[in-house]
Amino acid sequence: MRFNIPKIVALHIVVFSTVMLSLFSCRNQKPQSPSLSCESFSIQNFNPASNWQTDSIDQKTIFIDYDNANSGFIIPTVKQLNDGSFSFEFELKNTSASNQKFYYKIYYQNESYKFEELDSTTNKENLLAEENFYGSWENTFTTFKETTISADNSFHKVQDAFRIVGNPRNDKRYFQDGINNRWERNPRVGEYSFLLIVASENDLKNIPSFIQNINLKNNGHFSNPYYYYLAGDGKKLKNTIAYKSEITLKVIAQPNLGNGIYVDDSRFGANSDKSHFCATCGQDSNLFKNAPIQQFINYVDASTKMDNIPVLGDVLKDNYSQMDYNWNKSFYTKDELIPTIIQTTKHPCQTVVSDPKEKKIIIKNPKTAFGEWKKESVGIITRHGFTYGKYRVKVKLTELLNKNNVWNGITNAIWLITQGGGEWNFRRNCNKEGYMETYWGGAKDKRVPAVDYTEIDFEILKTPPYCPDNTFPPVYKNPVDNNKDVKLWNISMPQEITNTDGDITVACTNWDMACWEPKNFGVGCNPIDYKGQTFYTHRWDHWYRALTEKKEENDDELFKSDYYYFEIDWRPAEIIWRIGPQPDKMRIVGYMNDQVTSIPNNQMLLIITQEFHSTKWWPGTAYSQDNLPFPKNDIPGEIYELTIE
Repeated sequence: MRFNIPKIVALHIVVFSTVMLSLFSCRNQKPQSPSLSCESFSIQNFNPASNWQTDSIDQKTIFIDYDNANSGFIIPTVKQLNDGSFSFEFELKNTSASNQKFYYKIYYQNESYKFEELDSTTNKENLLAEENFYGSWENTFTTFKETTISADNSFHKVQDAFRIVGNPRNDKRYFQDGINNRWERNPRVGEYSFLLIVASENDLKNIPSFIQNINLKNNGHFSNPYYYYLAGDGKKLKNTIAYKSEITLKVIAQPNLGNGIYVDDSRFGANSDKSHFCATCGQDSNLFKNAPIQQFINYVDASTKMDNIPVLGDVLKDNYSQMDYNWNKSFYTKDELIPTIIQTTKHPCQTVVSDPKEKKIIIKNPKTAFGEWKKESVGIITRHGFTYGKYRVKVKLTELLNKNNVWNGITNAIWLITQGGGEWNFRRNCNKEGYMETYWGGAKDKRVPAVDYTEIDFEILKTPPYCPDNTFPPVYKNPVDNNKDVKLWNISMPQEITNTDGDITVACTNWDMACWEPKNFGVGCNPIDYKGQTFYTHRWDHWYRALTEKKEENDDELFKSDYYYFEIDWRPAEIIWRIGPQPDKMRIVGYMNDQVTSIPNNQMLLIITQEFHSTKWWPGTAYSQDNLPFPKNDIPGEIYELTIE
């Protein structure tokens, strides 16, 4: 079931008919009822979200509000519940002979994108579990709360509240000038679990301060409370119950694409042209607070300057042929060619549109004119970052090949990129020689322990596979500029290109900044198996910052249909790339894991672009960018839906 509710992230709560103990410290056998007992008390009926959709018993759904979310996501907001928090409740019975004080605390943890708390090899705490997204009350100095229960042998209901926020440990890493920038560690999407701890007064004294207050570190590391209570020393406490509810919470981000596009001066300059601003694209206060998207400006590499043929054309509509391509490649003199580089817009909002009625975004590579001569990339980027998630987009981007299977020069790209920011967004240290320091540097770039650059890509264009390496690159004949003999200039493509003439290449890439730490780090072509398929990773050399896999797919299927789905499934230890006509009919086109590449663990944004690439970036490409026409018509693309779950 789909919910087209604006500005929100979907949150599913699956409620099981029976709530049972996952693990508790004072009994070895699971009880026959939801009531859990220790020497001096019993608890039952723990419900971590008792005030939300109380009439639903099998599934509860909530949407995180994207409105005014620049300071970070909050689950839930005051728009959804009057006090802006989930109520939780449980029943507590004092089984001793006198009135007693008891102490309770709630923890939550994202279960979809986590490292296991217990290291199965050492049978100790997995140090990477400190990276898991877990929290409690947002004031971390509020440790356990006290309640007094009379000795009447009856259950008493205890009620309290909490909400899920960014930087839940109040880690100083995300503070600047005394301000807690919770948006720098936003809540993750996926399923959440809930752990209720109830302890006697004596047991409370034995719970370490760094478990009671999750802001504190133990020997330089945060200690995951789930490990402590469910697998560590907390299991030994005789009058403490750790109650992990079977009610789970699933967070799904689905921003309303019709809610506007914000224009950031840092990308255009304060004196940029504002003549195309409108109610749904610009810089007014409403867009600043509520627009989930902003216009993206590609990095322009000045070293990729090219001399382009002086031709205006519509490769797709004019049925530009291979003969046309060969003629234009052969018979223009150097003096007639147009020196140029790929352009980006100087007019924000001119080439991107947010449609509030259809809740979609339209992008277009603009047409050019004789004498203007430009190829201009276009794209959008999200404004709110996440760490991990299954990013799925429903799009109709431009077709790449015409009826003659000639490429139009566009690369359709769906990709994740670092949210930047420096040290607060550094990826995990590379413990073998470090990362290459810069994105753009060469082999002589120095290595450093940590960087903030990360990128995971779908790039789709007409280019051959790198693997197997004994067939790469294809051998192309050079034309002879003799217009009296058509066979000399109208040369045919190599057979390995014509065999897949109607296909384009789906390139799946992880920018790992050449960290050598993965066990199977390699160069050249190397196989990796996943679910019955073999994929071939490729890296040019030991200093190359990216690992790529390529798969050929039919252009008409991906881009001639009304829409198509593309998905990047980014997990702590692996990345899976999928495509398909429907969400339930996706197929895997790329796979990598932490044995072959360093998987990013910092916060990233999603970008969707239609780019003119220099084909120097893609060796072996059949059609060279500088021998393709400048566009005489706009090249549109549409983005219908973005889901992160």
